[in-house]
Amino acid sequence: MLRYLTAGESHGRELTAIVEGMPSGLAVSPEHIDRDLVRRQKGYGRGGRMAIESDRVQLTSGVRWGRTLGSPITLVVSNRDWENWKDVMGPEEPAVRDWKRAVTRPRPGHADLAGGLKYGHEDLRNVLERSSARETAVRVAAGAVARRLLDEFGIRVFSWVVGIGGVRWEIKGGALNADALFNRAERSEVRCPDNGAGLRMKKEIDAARERGDSVGGVFEVVATGVPPGLGSHVQWDRKLDGALAGALMSIQAIKGVEVGAGFRAAALPGSLVHDEIFYTSAKKRDKAGGYWPVAPRFYRKTNNAGGIEGGMSNGEPVVLRASMKPIPTLYKPLRSIDIRTKRPFKAGVERSDVCAAPAAAVVAESVAAFEIARAFLEKFGGDSTAEIERNYRGYLRQITGF
Repeated sequence: MLRYLTAGESHGRELTAIVEGMPSGLAVSPEHIDRDLVRRQKGYGRGGRMAIESDRVQLTSGVRWGRTLGSPITLVVSNRDWENWKDVMGPEEPAVRDWKRAVTRPRPGHADLAGGLKYGHEDLRNVLERSSARETAVRVAAGAVARRLLDEFGIRVFSWVVGIGGVRWEIKGGALNADALFNRAERSEVRCPDNGAGLRMKKEIDAARERGDSVGGVFEVVATGVPPGLGSHVQWDRKLDGALAGALMSIQAIKGVEVGAGFRAAALPGSLVHDEIFYTSAKKRDKAGGYWPVAPRFYRKTNNAGGIEGGMSNGEPVVLRASMKPIPTLYKPLRSIDIRTKRPFKAGVERSDVCAAPAAAVVAESVAAFEIARAFLEKFGGDSTAEIERNYRGYLRQITGF
C-alpha cells in the first residue's frame, strides 16, 4: 500500500517525509520535486516567511542513480530559519526556560488551545509549530513523487483559484481544457486563469492587508487521464471520493470540499444533475501511447459527477473544489484568554499570510495526486513500473477490447 508520514516543526531543523510503497524503476530527481516546492511558495498575499525560505528537497533514501528502488523514500526539506530558532526549538532542555518567547495566548481559529488542552502543554508553541501550514512543504514533496508515477500513465493533476474573499470566477462556455486553464493560472499571482478576476482578487487581498485582516478562497483541482475503476463501491473506506475529500480536508485551513457539482446539485432536479452515458466504437490511439481515454469507450457529455460515481472513477476528469477559511492570525488580533493567568488579552500574533489560497491549491494538487496514485496502485499494483504497466495495459484491453 502506498502511504507517507511527515515529521518536523515549522521552526525546527527540517521537515521530513517517508514515502512507502512506491514501485521500483520510477525516474525521480530533486528537480522534479523542487518545481512544485517553488510553486507552493508563490502567491499574492504570502507573508514574510516565504522571503526567508527557499525550499529544496534532499533525497536521502530509496532512490539510486535517479530511479526508485522499491524501498522507502526519504525526503528532507531544511528550514533556513532554524538558525534563528535553534535556542527555542532545539531538542536539548535549557537550564532556564525562556518564557518571554513562550506562547500562552491561544489564537482564535488555530489549533493552539485545543492542542494545548489535549496534550497538556503550557507553552502553546509546542502545538502551533507542528500544526503550522509549513508542514505542507514536505507533503508537496511526497505528492511530487506520486505525480511522477501518474505521469508515466498519462494522468495529470491541475489546480486554479476560483475565488478569493468576495470575488468569484466561473468557467463559462466550451469544454473544460485543463491544460489551457492551468497554463493561464500559472502566469497569475493569485493562480486565477481569468486576468480580470485575478486583478479583483488582488484588490481583495490588498484591502484585507490594510485592515490588518485576512481573506480565504476557493480553488479547483482537476485530474485528467484517470481510468475508470479506481476506488470501490464495496466498502466505505475504499471509495475514491471519500479518500480525496479526506485528503483535501486534511490541509490546514480547509473547511469544505465538493466533488463535481457538489452543493449546487442539491438545488437541481435529477434530470439536470446526472450525466447521460454514451458510447463510441471508434478505434483511435491517443498521443500518450494508448492510455485512457482510448476508444472504444463509454463517455459522458457532461461531468456533474466530477468523474466519480459510486466511489469509483468513471473515466471522466476528476473535479474537486475546496474552500479555505481566512488565515486565523490577524495583525489586529481577536480577543482570547491567557492559558496561564486566565486573564483576557488580545490573541498572540505570529508571522503570517494575508491570503494563502493560491499556495493551498498547489498543496491540494499534491495530496490529490497521492490519493489517486494510491488508488492506481491498489488497482494495478506491482513491485516495478514495468509490472504495473503490463497490468494496466491488460485492463485497458479488457474494458475497451482494443
